[in-house]
Amino acid sequence: MTDERELLRRTAEIAADYLESLEQRPVFPAIPIEELAEGLGGPLPDGPTDPLEVVEQMARAVERGVVATAGPRYFGYVTGGALPATVSADWLTTIWDQCAGLGVLGPSASVVEEIVGDWLKDLFGLPPEASFAITTGCQMAHVTALAAARHEVLSSRGWDVRDRGLAGSPPITVVVGRLRHVTIDRALRLLGIGGAEIRAVATDELGRMAADDLQVALSELEGPTIVCAQAGEVNTGSYDRFPEIVEIVRETDAWLHVDGAFGLWVAASPTRSHLVEGIGEADSWATDGHKWLNVPYDCGLAFCARPEPHHAAMTMQASYFEGQGKWLRDAVDWTPESSRRARAFTVYAALRSLGRDGVAHLVDRCCDHAQRFATSIVHLSGCEVLNEVVINQVLFRFADDETTTAVLAHVQASGEAWIGGTVWDGRAAIRLSVSNWRTTEADIDRTVAAFERALVALAH
Repeated sequence: MTDERELLRRTAEIAADYLESLEQRPVFPAIPIEELAEGLGGPLPDGPTDPLEVVEQMARAVERGVVATAGPRYFGYVTGGALPATVSADWLTTIWDQCAGLGVLGPSASVVEEIVGDWLKDLFGLPPEASFAITTGCQMAHVTALAAARHEVLSSRGWDVRDRGLAGSPPITVVVGRLRHVTIDRALRLLGIGGAEIRAVATDELGRMAADDLQVALSELEGPTIVCAQAGEVNTGSYDRFPEIVEIVRETDAWLHVDGAFGLWVAASPTRSHLVEGIGEADSWATDGHKWLNVPYDCGLAFCARPEPHHAAMTMQASYFEGQGKWLRDAVDWTPESSRRARAFTVYAALRSLGRDGVAHLVDRCCDHAQRFATSIVHLSGCEVLNEVVINQVLFRFADDETTTAVLAHVQASGEAWIGGTVWDGRAAIRLSVSNWRTTEADIDRTVAAFERALVALAH
């Protein structure tokens, strides 16, 4: 029989060894994919293998291809790390193995979910009566919030989408900025709203929605309408001008949704909360926990100012469901998932370990590191910073597309840091995101030095 205590002890040792290696290990693995697959694959064994042997072998083989996204010099894709308390909470979440769809399946999971929902609304400055959902990520948070929006804008025109579906319904127009995130479009597709029903308005040089164009667009629309604004453009980190947008949308009966995948977290910072002034007047919001809150993957968060359409869009009932009121919250009434991980435990651990001041400090520290990087990198030959560094995003390029691409590839291959490429204004650019609690000023300086070495190497 398996000695579970010994298995867990050894697993903890392997995990601790990995975390302790983050400072030294290459950020991106150099092993060829074929070699990685060879070490893990082969025919399925006919008989059982001792669990400890499985874990030992898997850890050795898998770790060779693991990207050190948990480390301090991974700056790609707005990827956060995992706070110590959240790692431990995530382990316990697995051990407890609660199905957090129905309150009766996990009373503690239900209670903790209610608590973190209230804490987060307070932290973000959202209406206390707003409903919320914890999802896999911001993609499904968008789906959740926009499903509520779809229900409400059709209901206000006398159409019950739950009973009648979309066939024959009044067409919904969704007004977005030209540079909205791609997850908005996919969420709409999943909800039966196609690209032909999306109206994109102009954005300025930093990717912010043009309020005047939004007003013109809404004045020309008569049917059900949803507006999607953005808190934190994915390349520049810029924020739509929410006070103006709210005022414009409130003159209509449109639903205002906010994509705050990472940018919503500045609401927790007294020094940067002005960037989201007016955001609490929207109808729904979506963000991630596994970005700036630094909880392990996966964790998304959706909020709706009007709980009724949110509940109507998501709820399902069965004769064997046993709901028992507020302190046994049935998450199936608020999320697209039934069998779901108890993600609230890691969120609770993050918020409880950091406190309000700790969340603000985490946000501010990452923003200060981004500013330090921008101030330093611009002194390298041919480098141009393309954005106003208002939060944790730095967008930059070198003299031409060829140089930009080559320098980035050299830094990525070095293993010293990992940063992603992008296209901005039709030209190659590099996008750095500082989202990890482990990152220090020394890590920023090491990364700048890696770019400097790349330029020297390419010059020879």
